[in-house]
Amino acid sequence: MTRYLLCFGALLLALSARAQLTIDITTTGGRQIPVAILPLAGETSQPQSVSEVVGADLARTGLFRLVNAVGVSPLPTEPSEVNFVDWQTRTAEALVIGKIDNLPDGRVEVRFRLFDVQKQAQLASYSYVVPPAQLRATAHRIADVIYERLTGDKGVFSTKITYVVKRGTRFELQVSDADGFNPQSVLASNEPILSPTWSPDGSRLAYVSFDQKKPIVVVQNLAQGTTKIVANFRGNNSAPAWSPDGKHLAVALSKDDITQVYRISANGGEAQRLTETNAIDTQPAFSPDGQWIAFTSDRGGTPQVYRMPASGGAAQRLTFEGTYNVGPRYSPDGKAIAFVQRENGRFRIALLELATGQVTALTEGTLDDSPSFAPNGKMILYEAQAGGRGQLAAVSSDGRVKQRLTSSAGDVRDPAWGPLPTN
Repeated sequence: MTRYLLCFGALLLALSARAQLTIDITTTGGRQIPVAILPLAGETSQPQSVSEVVGADLARTGLFRLVNAVGVSPLPTEPSEVNFVDWQTRTAEALVIGKIDNLPDGRVEVRFRLFDVQKQAQLASYSYVVPPAQLRATAHRIADVIYERLTGDKGVFSTKITYVVKRGTRFELQVSDADGFNPQSVLASNEPILSPTWSPDGSRLAYVSFDQKKPIVVVQNLAQGTTKIVANFRGNNSAPAWSPDGKHLAVALSKDDITQVYRISANGGEAQRLTETNAIDTQPAFSPDGQWIAFTSDRGGTPQVYRMPASGGAAQRLTFEGTYNVGPRYSPDGKAIAFVQRENGRFRIALLELATGQVTALTEGTLDDSPSFAPNGKMILYEAQAGGRGQLAAVSSDGRVKQRLTSSAGDVRDPAWGPLPTN
């Protein structure tokens, strides 16, 4: 058995030797907001172009159209220097300007302003003092501000995603930026790694490990690189899901001879059984308010999505279309559930509106799996298949925008989108 634990905060990798995810927008939908992202004055002397990252972040949402800024000289850095009539002629509705100054202590100051071109009004103005190595992260923060001011929704460009990469017989649990850059391996093993899921504060990952030649549930602290086995009961220990307060996990255990849903402390300990059936109950997911647990059960004869109180009790069936609906995941606002639906032999990601019971198919793949909502609820990350290999893909919650995240790293599977950063 070979297993490597890596401290996420101190990990130093030769990223040039690591394949990163490349995001391609395959489908856009609806009206796109035309926005001009001007190069920041002084950024050509920096190790990272901030404006390019901001533009790429906004463009890949499918909600924005980048307006050509060629020929603008000198670059405006103050409101008084902006020719709003020119940008109106270029059809821009929003404009971003800024500059980067080197500071005596080696850090840089990044300043940007966002304008409503039609109203000739400033919408946002921010300044960040950071080391040059953090320019890419700063660009994501800027894109988050722009996205929120122009759409009214939180941006998720500063978030992380996790996924499992399989190369031959080797498995790696990786964490990367939401745009696929800066991939880092937080765990490597010759045994399978399954079902990674983020703690609500983003500091820990729970996952299923086979290092003991059976499935057990492990919680790993990303900053410290430490792990704790929280479920290692007789039989299978699988499908961890965090409670919203981060204190508990819902898990699927077969310790009583048939797989049922249990609740356990995130530090381990005794497991409280929540379902009491002779059927297979698995794949639990807490609602954002912590009041409910959705799960998969075949108690009706076929696998379907059910919901029960978080403390256990009577369950309500939620899915009725088709004979195979599994893997529920709540939207961040708790109003919808994404799940995997089989239709005519194809497995696709579908969305259930809880208030109406309406189900909408979002994807058209042959073997789509493992949906995970972005923390603003606007996109769903999932596992797809292409050329016999797993790859990641994303679809907007209305099904109109589709993205493909390709990697040459190997078979990519089991994605999970991390929470919004706390700082």
